[in-house]
Amino acid sequence: MQRSRWFLTSVLAVAALVAATTPAATPAAEASASKSVRFATFNASLNRAQAGQLVADLSTPDNAQAREAAEVIQRNRPDVLLVNEFDYVPGNAAADLFRKNYLGVGQNGAAPIDYPYAFTAPANTGVPTGFDLDRNGKVEGGNDAHGFGTFEGQYGMLVLSKYPIDIAAARTFQRFRWVDMPDALLPDDPATPAKGDWYSPEILNVLRLSSKSHWDLPIRVAGSDVHFLVSHPTPPVFDGPEDRNGTKNHDEVRFWADYVTPGKAGYIYDDRGGRGGLGPRDRFVVAGDNNADQHDGDGIDGGIERLLRAPRVIDPHPGSLGGAQAARDQGGANTTHRGPAFLDTGDFADNTPGNLRVDYVLPSHGLVPWRAEVFWPLPDSPLARLNDASDHRLVRVDVLVPRWF
Repeated sequence: MQRSRWFLTSVLAVAALVAATTPAATPAAEASASKSVRFATFNASLNRAQAGQLVADLSTPDNAQAREAAEVIQRNRPDVLLVNEFDYVPGNAAADLFRKNYLGVGQNGAAPIDYPYAFTAPANTGVPTGFDLDRNGKVEGGNDAHGFGTFEGQYGMLVLSKYPIDIAAARTFQRFRWVDMPDALLPDDPATPAKGDWYSPEILNVLRLSSKSHWDLPIRVAGSDVHFLVSHPTPPVFDGPEDRNGTKNHDEVRFWADYVTPGKAGYIYDDRGGRGGLGPRDRFVVAGDNNADQHDGDGIDGGIERLLRAPRVIDPHPGSLGGAQAARDQGGANTTHRGPAFLDTGDFADNTPGNLRVDYVLPSHGLVPWRAEVFWPLPDSPLARLNDASDHRLVRVDVLVPRWF
């Protein structure tokens, strides 16, 4: 029933958009028309091994990988974009270089694209906890940081927008502690009878939930705000039987499910002390590399489902023929997957875990998704070379933002 209502609403909204943008449309109709906005997420793998290296690479226009990533963005032309794995550099220094030297320059015949607005903020990657989180007998390195990273800000996030970002109203949740989530799925020490006891009370007193951060960025569209809710949870692997990364991934994804559901977000606080989540009439788009597939992979069952099935979330099921073809060509673990390869967004090792759907763009009720795609060119496409830009594919969803909401 919900899918039928969504489909009917989409058809009517598209018809309204077409009618309002034809030459015969009256000024009154144009004033009340919906605005079509393309939201996207792209894990561009623009992280670097050392602090400062990304700025050095972006300081000239000839870094091959950055050019490919820029071309992917130019070919898809999102209006509002989350870039995952973009090292954090204060003052938007790396973001400005990427906009000037790569996005602002046409790549291989693609038209340049301009983003007047950009947002970056500190991430938890590489920030030391002072504790031996992985119990290897040493307190050092990425495994003992709040989020895995060899330096602070590695694998950070960047939001680019053609629409104004209300920086003053932006909320970041970098310092939210994992233990402050009710019924947190804390990792368990299998050698003891107690539950959820891998981390001591002293560790839990400081350990943050976000591997990078969670951001709520109000984007001003059609006279009102659309909250762009972005994050990049840890992969649910690279740990042991305690499943410390799997449990953290589960709860990082759950954070947004609670945040957008009235009555569920009272426990949440931001980095400035503000509490709670979104209101019942707030419109939003959740986006990011969630490192969780609903059917396959190593994520804990029920994690991503909790977000996909949150009462106000719409899953428009973006897909691609390229993803379906890749699963057939690569075989391996893909032959045993339960989920449809058409929805895959990540091209991972063939034997394990295979290709997965891990990148999401999820609009809310009050917005009308009318087109959704994964940019995964088929092997015989002239753009198939762009599949090498990252092991993730850009995911985009076009939504109508009604002015009359």
